Amino acid sequence: MGMNKNTILGWATLIMILMGLLLIGLGAFRYDDVAGWGFAAVGVGFLANAWVFSSLKGRV
Repeated sequence: MGMNKNTILGWATLIMILMGLLLIGLGAFRYDDVAGWGFAAVGVGFLANAWVFSSLKGRV
């Protein structure tokens, strides 16, 4: 199975979206104190990076 740059960016985007949603979910449902805000902020950062990876598909 040959993977080119666009396929790798697609998989990286999918993994980062899943991790971002997981971290936001941890921040919202698992931790009720200040640590929850940190988890949610890192999750939003993962989603922002996934957005950048998604926009780079086809351009690299």
